[in-house]
Amino acid sequence: MSNENPISAVLVHVSDVPEAIRWYRRAFPHAVLERLDAFDFEFLRLGSVCLEIVNADEKVGAGPNGSVVYWQVDDFDKALEHFLSVGAMLYRGPLEIQNGLNMCQVRDPWGNCIGLRGLRIA
Repeated sequence: MSNENPISAVLVHVSDVPEAIRWYRRAFPHAVLERLDAFDFEFLRLGSVCLEIVNADEKVGAGPNGSVVYWQVDDFDKALEHFLSVGAMLYRGPLEIQNGLNMCQVRDPWGNCIGLRGLRIA
């Protein structure tokens, strides 16, 4: 396992993949849309992490019932404001945690949680 960034992909399960890709492109404006023609599959790349938007099914549904990935942000309040502006809903927090950091969870339009973690730049 790589020590640099052990997370290679995050799968987000939704009921409408094309609409979710459009929403996540607005939510993560620096993400790069990539396509694997051999698999007829599109995903978003954020640095070394692949954000893979896939269909929810009987094994894995959409919603806040599982693990939450927390994204490190440079300015916590600005990031939270951005996610709310594209239609995310605040789900938990914000909470002050260790070393002056803050964290919260927002929900995408399909109910999945996105964690945000960073400093408040007053």
